[in-house]
Amino acid sequence: QVQLVESGGGLVQAGDSRRLSCAASGRTFSRYAMAWFRQAPGKEREFVAAISWSGGSTSYADSGKGRFTISRDNAKNTVYLEMNNLKPADTAIYYCAQSITAEVFTTPSAYAYWGQGTQVTVSS
Repeated sequence: QVQLVESGGGLVQAGDSRRLSCAASGRTFSRYAMAWFRQAPGKEREFVAAISWSGGSTSYADSGKGRFTISRDNAKNTVYLEMNNLKPADTAIYYCAQSITAEVFTTPSAYAYWGQGTQVTVSS
């Protein structure tokens, strides 16, 4: 049974940094791409960042380019999202997702497994 457990969310001020973590279990972690999505109140879930099985390929939504960095540690079965210069518009529940493939995709349909999410609130 696949489990994805996010951590690291919380209340921060605009301009702060935060690192989210997602610990995975139940599948061979290093075989699959991983991603972060987010959902703000009243909005649809949107892509944030994705990373290939090896970490050699990444993709970012325009909203996070230059501020967010996705990385993974296959030895620890963990994927991270480093967020810098946070803005109130980044307030959302952040979800970790594990792909059905090894390569990067930005659409939710490419991801078979999802975590419960971690809330990030950015105050102005």
